[in-house]
Amino acid sequence: MKEIEILVQVFADEADVLRKLSEFEFMGDKRTVDTYYYDPLRPELQPDGNGHLYACCRTRQKDGVNYITYKNDHFDGDTWLYSDEAETTVADMSTMCEIMHALGLRELIKIDNLKRTYRAGDYIIEFETVADLGLFLEVEYCTPNDVDVAQIKSQIQSFIDNLGFAVSPEMNAGKPELMLRKKQWGE
Repeated sequence: MKEIEILVQVFADEADVLRKLSEFEFMGDKRTVDTYYYDPLRPELQPDGNGHLYACCRTRQKDGVNYITYKNDHFDGDTWLYSDEAETTVADMSTMCEIMHALGLRELIKIDNLKRTYRAGDYIIEFETVADLGLFLEVEYCTPNDVDVAQIKSQIQSFIDNLGFAVSPEMNAGKPELMLRKKQWGE
């Protein structure tokens, strides 16, 4: 599945954002804990010196359901475009963690957040409260089809701009990268 999305930091009041998002179909709240792993022997599964991840292995606990995910990110120079993502459920997270460690993978970073999810046409909107990072808005367009990524991202950015509350430019990094930077450089 091709995952095309834009992540921005939200600088508006949380209540104002929730009022605006209430115009869309509410799909529910979910607490999500993501654990990212790195491989000390494989450079493609390690962050670079700037905290960028180009591929990652992640476990996720979301409302009593466990997942394992492999993501491969695609860039145009230094600009993130989209990710190819393969994900499946896992019956026993404890056993999955044992397998990860037995394979030599080590825990890199943990992200704990509350995701409030909405649907607006072809978009899935997640308003996220991320522990130790702040408020974020992620707008995603998922497709199994080959599409013009730049065109879709432009449409997503226009959608975000029309919401009318203060946000950062596109982060061009995921929450794990942002957390790594914060922990490494105290940002």
